[in-house]
Amino acid sequence: MNTLTRTLVIAALLSARMAGGPAQAQQQGGEAPPPAVTVVTLKSADVTLTSSLPGRVAASAEAELRPQVSGLITERLFNEGSVVAEGDPLYRIDPRSYEAGVAQADAALAQAQAQAESARREADRVAALRDRRVASEQTQDSAIAARDAAEAAVKAAEAQLQSARIDLDRTTITSPIDGVIGLAQASQGALVTASQAAPLVVIRRIDPVHVDVTQSAADIVRWQRQGAAAALPEGTDRTVTLRLADGSTYEHTGSLTAAEPHVDETTGVITLRMEVPNPDGFLLPGMYVLADLPQAQLKDVVLAPQEGVTRDRRGRPVAMVVNDQNVVEERLLDIVQDRGTDWVVREGLAAGDRIVVAGLQKIGAGMTVTPEEWTETEADAATAADGSAPADAGADAGSAEPATPDGDGADPAAAGAEDPAGGGNAEAAGN
Repeated sequence: MNTLTRTLVIAALLSARMAGGPAQAQQQGGEAPPPAVTVVTLKSADVTLTSSLPGRVAASAEAELRPQVSGLITERLFNEGSVVAEGDPLYRIDPRSYEAGVAQADAALAQAQAQAESARREADRVAALRDRRVASEQTQDSAIAARDAAEAAVKAAEAQLQSARIDLDRTTITSPIDGVIGLAQASQGALVTASQAAPLVVIRRIDPVHVDVTQSAADIVRWQRQGAAAALPEGTDRTVTLRLADGSTYEHTGSLTAAEPHVDETTGVITLRMEVPNPDGFLLPGMYVLADLPQAQLKDVVLAPQEGVTRDRRGRPVAMVVNDQNVVEERLLDIVQDRGTDWVVREGLAAGDRIVVAGLQKIGAGMTVTPEEWTETEADAATAADGSAPADAGADAGSAEPATPDGDGADPAAAGAEDPAGGGNAEAAGN
């Protein structure tokens, strides 16, 4: 073997030994350290459940003005869209024919009073003659009957005069309520008739306003099965918060005032009514809102971060928990509803459990891990990353995805989970 060949063989042997050095060192050093995961230690709390119910704003009082007498409108006395008070004049109808009716009824009353006075005097004369045995008893009875009939005619004439005066007063149409007046549907010179179908104008009282929301009767039945233990206790904040169509929260809160004791046969829902102050007139009738209504209170439930809850292949919500031996356990959860960035968990987790919120893609049930407690710095970083933590939590080897609530905030996919957020209307209304 020449010198060049020997040199190449020695270089190849040295290269192979250097390449195998780290692997041999790892084998001699033992297994790799347990993977690091981020955990949150859970706490129990009493949670008030709320439901977001769709609804519409309605005026607390609404009056459609229609004429009660017929005639030509001679004057409109309001500005459209202005605030009016009860008793303010709004329209005037030509009063001349009704003034004539009052004069005619007044004359008829005077005539009836004169006839009644004559009948009374005649009855007195006949009574005097009867005392002297000059007039017969039949004559006296006839005189008394004529007097009574004349007095009754006076009362009828007074009623006719009163009716004529009422019709004359109705030629000035006034506001029956305080509120905001809408657009005029009749102008000066229009011919109107008594009790016509089309209103002249609509007045609405919008401070306060009513908010009518609907909730499924099935949700109410499910909630009633929870029993009195979940009822809102005395002293619980029962205020209703409104969310507007743009996602903002209305600055004033309201309260539940009534529940319709009837289920709509077509839609299967019950209507609930809230009363909300509206001093600035911001809420208008017909506006769409979402009402966050407190409906129940659960005691000693756990608030689990949404980053730590995923779904298994069967769609059930699960969480990875690190036990005292730093071994990962998989827990099946009973989720009630969402609450901010947390899930309200009724079963599956307990106070003191350490739930994994980051590093789920590296672990599985039964693995030993190195837990690191979640810090405020990490929370701020996750928020700034715009959802990077939930995405990381849901990447569990491609078999799980972040748990999401149903439309009403409950999680029926959980084993035996019910939806108390959808119920409780009867309880809330009853309280």
